[in-house]
Amino acid sequence: MIIRRALFAAPLVLAAPALRAQTLTIRPDLFVAQGLGQGGLVRWGDRVTYDAPGWDPARPTAQAAATQFGWDARIVALIPTQAADDGVPRGLLVIAHPTVDPAMAFPGGRDRPDVAAAMQGATLLNLALRGGTWVIVDGGFQNRRLTGTTLCRVGADGGAATGIFGVTGGCATPWGSVLLAEGDAAAWRGRLPGIDPATTGLLTEVDPADPSSVPIKRVAPGRFAAVDVAAGLAADGRAVVWMVDGRPGGYLYRFLSDEAAGVQALDAGRMAAARIEGGSLRWLPLPEGDPLVAARDAGATPLDQASGIAFDQRQQRLVVALRGGAGRVLDLRAAAGDAASESGIAESILEGREAPVPPVRRGEAPAAVPAWPWAMSSVGFDRDGGLLVGTNRGTRPGALPEALYRMPVSGGDRGQPTLLMALPVGAVSGGAAVAADGALFAAVAHPGAAPGASWAAPATRWPNFRPDEPPRSTVVTLTR
Repeated sequence: MIIRRALFAAPLVLAAPALRAQTLTIRPDLFVAQGLGQGGLVRWGDRVTYDAPGWDPARPTAQAAATQFGWDARIVALIPTQAADDGVPRGLLVIAHPTVDPAMAFPGGRDRPDVAAAMQGATLLNLALRGGTWVIVDGGFQNRRLTGTTLCRVGADGGAATGIFGVTGGCATPWGSVLLAEGDAAAWRGRLPGIDPATTGLLTEVDPADPSSVPIKRVAPGRFAAVDVAAGLAADGRAVVWMVDGRPGGYLYRFLSDEAAGVQALDAGRMAAARIEGGSLRWLPLPEGDPLVAARDAGATPLDQASGIAFDQRQQRLVVALRGGAGRVLDLRAAAGDAASESGIAESILEGREAPVPPVRRGEAPAAVPAWPWAMSSVGFDRDGGLLVGTNRGTRPGALPEALYRMPVSGGDRGQPTLLMALPVGAVSGGAAVAADGALFAAVAHPGAAPGASWAAPATRWPNFRPDEPPRSTVVTLTR
């Protein structure tokens, strides 16, 4: 196999430490905090499979798109893999591609649903640490795309299904699989006639180590288009899966398997929904049927646009990002440190702050405003247990660029976010994951896609700033 070179210049390591008291303005390029070096790993259109053609954004085809990195980007997981005889550290990076905006993805803005179905889905990439830099392994055994034509099966003993659609989140599981949440499947059903509604909007379980395996659409955890998912282990070894419904008033769910975690863990189990009040958490058992109706009837707590969820097995800590209003992050801990407990504590660990656009006099540049998370959309944990928080306020105007922050969850700095990077105009944070050596992989999703932007007139042409090239979703690396 050939090791692919890093796509951009070697990371530049700056001298001063990252500053919490950072002020920002909306900008056309990527800004990283002082003390961090920046590199690039993969961009929209880059080769994923060995037979991928060169990227030709002016003449896209479904065949090419199914072998190349997708249009949108959200980090799902970074899975350490066993080192080969050469002793080189390795990993498997999983990235979701939730959406494809025709105005930004296709010349002239005319939708190409067949091509869009190949641009969405998920990507798996073999990584290796060479010379202190993480790179993609060309021809890597596990490099592959999951798209609208991927063959799947429904449940343990169900029939065949075609396609993985609208993956808005996901996670690695302690039993070795990857879960993909089809949170935006409904939009793709309307865009691509012929999709079977009964086989979309589910959790899809993938064996990341075996490219020949068939992804399984899991039925037991319910079909309600979860926007994100997290997984852990109960004290007795059973699998625990948490899911969030991203619609306004949606709920937080928990699936507890009947059997010990393993390849059949999600075949059968019990569903519950969270009730949060007065700092307490209770899991309300749900009968079979529509999870949304069951959670509402049971008295579960509606959430304000849940968008991200993450679980740290070491800390037994579950966090949920809410985008509604200014946004907030919930911190949930189970009683007795057991994820299967029926109760626990719940508190808000981070409150967002809106940054409306200040008035600007003619000829003056916009004033910088203090950096602070607003409309938190992605969450994850680093190797030290700190929380990584990304933002996405959608089309709401504001003076701050979308950004990625790190925040301690304990100690004197608990709840105090530190800016890691601010994103180019039109981009949103697609989440982050951290490697064993401390390098951070972060997704910069659809730069340039500001309101009113188009293929011909994007809000920025980051990362390459070429006049004949559209802006490109990119996974970047941050190092100290």
